[in-house]
Amino acid sequence: MSDATDTPTGAFPVASGSRTWREVWRISRGRRLGLVAVAVLGVASAAIGLVAPAVIGSLVDRVQDGTAGPGTLVWATVAMVAAALAGAVGTALTVVLAGHSYHAMLAELRELLIHRAMALPQGVVERAGTGDLVSRSSDDVAQVADAAPQIIPAFTITGFTVAVTLVGMTVLDWRYGLALVVVLPVYVITLRWYLATAPRIYGAERAAMSVRAQQLLESQRGHATVLGFGLAGRRHQRVLRASWAVVTHSLRARTVQNMFFGRLNLAEYLGMAAILVTGFWLIGAGQSTVGAATTAMLLFLRLFGPINQLLFVVDVLQSVLASLNRMVGVIAIPTAAAGSGDADDAVDTAAETTNADGARDAAASPSVRLRGVGFGYGDGRPALDGIGLTILAGEHVAVVGASGAGKTTLAGVVAGIHEPHEGTVTSPRRTAVITQEMHVFAGTLRENLTLAAPDATDEAVRAALETTGAAGLVDLLPLGLDTPLGTAGHTLTAAQTQQVALARVVLADPELAIFDEATAEAGSTHAELLDRAASAALRGRTGLVIAHRLSQAMTCDRIVVMDRGRIIEDGTHASLVAAGGRYARLWAAWQGSPGR
Repeated sequence: MSDATDTPTGAFPVASGSRTWREVWRISRGRRLGLVAVAVLGVASAAIGLVAPAVIGSLVDRVQDGTAGPGTLVWATVAMVAAALAGAVGTALTVVLAGHSYHAMLAELRELLIHRAMALPQGVVERAGTGDLVSRSSDDVAQVADAAPQIIPAFTITGFTVAVTLVGMTVLDWRYGLALVVVLPVYVITLRWYLATAPRIYGAERAAMSVRAQQLLESQRGHATVLGFGLAGRRHQRVLRASWAVVTHSLRARTVQNMFFGRLNLAEYLGMAAILVTGFWLIGAGQSTVGAATTAMLLFLRLFGPINQLLFVVDVLQSVLASLNRMVGVIAIPTAAAGSGDADDAVDTAAETTNADGARDAAASPSVRLRGVGFGYGDGRPALDGIGLTILAGEHVAVVGASGAGKTTLAGVVAGIHEPHEGTVTSPRRTAVITQEMHVFAGTLRENLTLAAPDATDEAVRAALETTGAAGLVDLLPLGLDTPLGTAGHTLTAAQTQQVALARVVLADPELAIFDEATAEAGSTHAELLDRAASAALRGRTGLVIAHRLSQAMTCDRIVVMDRGRIIEDGTHASLVAAGGRYARLWAAWQGSPGR
């Protein structure tokens, strides 16, 4: 069996049952002794539960024989009360131990899911849909967690109770145990029908929930666009259709559930009839007593709740397994590291690159190397076509070109966000990327700055702000570094947000920093300030700058000009201006632009 089921093209895979079981078994390492203790306690607690039916059956026989007295009733009462207390304690301990193991394993599974999701290339997430990923890390996790109150008792106390009670009935008289054979085919057929029907229904329900989450997420993220283009009605209809699809699949799931319970009621009726007929025949033949028949019926009645609960949990379990398969499907996605190792381990010890005079420098070691790299988004036209580029350690390279030339795609491939469809990419493991869509997280200024450097001291934080020209920001905020930011706190300006993002880079201290129009959003008012901050953040490390303003490009060691996914020019600012090519024309236009 394969590890993943068939999924729509581009969608996140859904793991097979065997793959999910292997992952759960792996996570159980270190907890298996506790699981053995759960089994031992569960069997002991279930065995204690046989005391009450046995005592009542014995009491019936003694009353019928005329040998019962006040002491008999006292003895029976004490025995049943003691058994009830011991069983309750054992049940409680079993459920607690099982719950601890269950939730510990779920927590580890959830952490693996988030870790793998954060490591996935952006292109993979975009093709599958962020709504699907959000649904798997929220709805599916919640489904597994919420099922704990039903699954834990069923697969501990209930499961052991059923097994021990069946053994007890057989020991009482093998023919009472044989009478239950009449019931087994009904349970087996019901369970086989359910297992053949329910997984598909629940899988479709979870998939519909993912589609609904995607529609809601897109509507929320693109709220301004929806309002600006008058798309509210259209988006509402899409969300409505997705929601009704969830309702349809949920109704089908509930219908299957009701059919399942109807078959269980039939099995209960047949079981009681079989016990009564067997008891009547055995008593009539003098091979059993009324007390034994009473004990047998009480034991069978005792199974009603546990069997129904166990099989009902099978219903819940199908939904849980559908969610687990979806979670493990993300965990099982093979991911390649953003870089293939340290630069000096992955490339030749000497590399060639063009210096300011057009000569070759073979002494410096490369930090980034692309060889014959191609990449496309599936629309037919390659976004990158045969890219070859080498960036030396400590070198700053700017990438310029018209919109759609492939600049951002190049940055994404170098950063490991996109995996190339052809060619090879080598880049440092410690790489930081800043885009023009910088985010301020809910939390204090200190927490926002130390995201990538949680151990940074306040002195280091202030030094990073000083480096990026934002030292005065702390004094402007009412609580300094402890000022809450985000929608519920203080709102930073666009320029301040970009300075915070650049300070994060300084604190993270990556080998390679990629700035994808990182200072574009603040506009021209703070352009010079932010250009200085970006240059300071790049100091002492390799830099790849997707330049929004040519004033950024001219300060870099080299400039790469892109057009239609290819590099058409490569050199210093002075050499490219002197060459009179594409960059020279861009520079001339930039010089004459009134808004630069």
